[in-house]
Amino acid sequence: MALSQELARGTVMPIVLALLNEQPMYGYELVKTVNDRTNGVLQFKEGTLYPLLHKMQSQRLIKAQWETAEDTGKQRKYYHITSKGEKLLTESKTQWQQLSEAVNVLLALG
Repeated sequence: MALSQELARGTVMPIVLALLNEQPMYGYELVKTVNDRTNGVLQFKEGTLYPLLHKMQSQRLIKAQWETAEDTGKQRKYYHITSKGEKLLTESKTQWQQLSEAVNVLLALG
């Protein structure tokens, strides 16, 4: 059974922030990392990710910088988390923990 896109929608921004907190990444790298680490359960698509990245930039949660990729020598736009993004990530983790615990309690009752 496929994961509900409605369920996953609210997790995209915190996931991007968490990955960028590990290291700067370019767009396709973010997509590939999410798809690989979740064994395809979460499937980010470039067409939906890039508008989110632009929105996050305008909110100053992340910043973009053109850099030369070490593996190919190509110029790529790498995204970096900002201090404002780090603060939101911390808040999101706390909220996710609270929500997850509450839902698990309720689902265990059924």
